[in-house]
Amino acid sequence: MRTLIKLFLVVVLAAGGWLAWQVYVPVTPPANTSLLLHPGYSTRRIASELKKAGVIRSERIFWLWHVLRPKPSLKAGEYRFERAATLPQVYERIARGDIYFHVVTIPEGYTMFDIAKAMENAGLGSAADFLQVAETQTQLISDLAPEAKSLEGYLFPNTYQFTRTQSVEEMAATMVHQFRQVAQQIGLTTGANSDVPRVVTMASIVEKETAAPEERPRVAGVYYNRLAQNMALDADPSVIYADLLAGTYQGSLHHADLAVNSPYNTYRFPGLPPGPIGNPGKSALEAALHPDSTQFLYFVSDGNGHHRFARSLEEHNRNVAAYRRSLGLR
Repeated sequence: MRTLIKLFLVVVLAAGGWLAWQVYVPVTPPANTSLLLHPGYSTRRIASELKKAGVIRSERIFWLWHVLRPKPSLKAGEYRFERAATLPQVYERIARGDIYFHVVTIPEGYTMFDIAKAMENAGLGSAADFLQVAETQTQLISDLAPEAKSLEGYLFPNTYQFTRTQSVEEMAATMVHQFRQVAQQIGLTTGANSDVPRVVTMASIVEKETAAPEERPRVAGVYYNRLAQNMALDADPSVIYADLLAGTYQGSLHHADLAVNSPYNTYRFPGLPPGPIGNPGKSALEAALHPDSTQFLYFVSDGNGHHRFARSLEEHNRNVAAYRRSLGLR
């Protein structure tokens, strides 16, 4: 009898030790383990995914741990496991939704093509999928720009945190929502100057033309003056955008590109292009909404990150000559 009792105690102690090992001895997962738990996964499915990823030792023990405890909701999302952890630690992370966010920064002036590539680089889906959304989901801005052919101009530059459980549509909608918030802050969507497509299109050109915030209202004023006098805008960035749309841009602008047959070619077609040529930030939007009142009609780089402005073609030509001299050209 004593032998049976001793054997029973040995079995109980062995089982207890094995259970403690399963639960409380940390598991070191493979390097940079990433696990995507989709909405609707059952506890058994979550346990199975964790076991396959090498994060826990036993599916059944994980499920049993869940059954024997108050039932918190296990949260969907992407989880990164980069260091050793016990089963309770893994469980608590998923119970509190300690999910991994992909951070993506969209600089001011990025086109939808640039943004698509940035999203892909951040591991948030393919560039082609994002472009598909940007080019088709115009209902997101139908109240602001009913004639828009894409979301270009309304994908607001910012730093975003996304998870891979979000759809590409949701990510684009977040950027549009950010645009709406900023537009409301600066009064773009209200009042007499609420021609949103016109302002956003102008802002996108201003954004591309100068990186100096203090110059943007003056650059906007130049372009508005040219529009008022029926002069071509002659904006190089619009020609680059025409090439981007055609898939012919090679990384630099050539003289032959100025003859491209596109409504985005502001050398060949008067007026504003039919839509934005990038996604402007707050400063450029404010400049397009509140341009400087001047008589300037021309500007050219001064070679130091700013521009020289001119009222006449003669004055402009002198500024161009000065710029060429600064580059060592004749």
